[in-house]
Amino acid sequence: MKEQLIEQILKTPVLPVFYDADVEICLEVLKSCYAGGIRVFEFVNRGEAAEQNFKALKAYKEEFFPDLKLGIGTIMTAEDADRFILLGADFLVSPIFSKSIALRAHENNMLWIPGCMTPSEIANAQAVGCTFVKLFPGETLGPGFLKSIKPVFPKLKFMPTGGVDCTEESINKWFEAGVSAVGLGSKLFTKENGQYQFQKIIENSEKLLKWVKTEN
Repeated sequence: MKEQLIEQILKTPVLPVFYDADVEICLEVLKSCYAGGIRVFEFVNRGEAAEQNFKALKAYKEEFFPDLKLGIGTIMTAEDADRFILLGADFLVSPIFSKSIALRAHENNMLWIPGCMTPSEIANAQAVGCTFVKLFPGETLGPGFLKSIKPVFPKLKFMPTGGVDCTEESINKWFEAGVSAVGLGSKLFTKENGQYQFQKIIENSEKLLKWVKTEN
């Protein structure tokens, strides 16, 4: 399961990172991303409606987008992991490294992408069997950081979240530095006058996937 999921991420290596309290907005964003070619989506556990809205997204995905992988981000504790594993998350993402979350993921044979900021954190993640690491915060670390540390961790795959712009230049810089995927939040989800522009989200997704395939 983990290996197949990693293959899917490498095929469509743009992961939207999204949360909204309004379930209808969540569904429209998911549909827009899917229409733009996205096949791996990270909903985040950042609000009171996270669990309820994740259930709705999961049900919609199962009925209409069976090839989409739907994961849950901002997993901070083993208890968080347990809740969303039971709800059917396809993978887990955290902004931190935690041995207890690593254990839960291992017990359930699930892909867990921990957030790391230092070589020591990356080494700790590798030591517990992680093969994919989230560089967080990406805007602080930047592509130069990855270029420096990637030779030390040649077997690991990296994904920055934060610091990735919806431009060809930004995508080129990150992939030239050696990332395997990129995570995007607000830069992907275009708003005008406080309202999400769903057609623009489709177009952004299409452009991003075109640029990453050009790089790969």
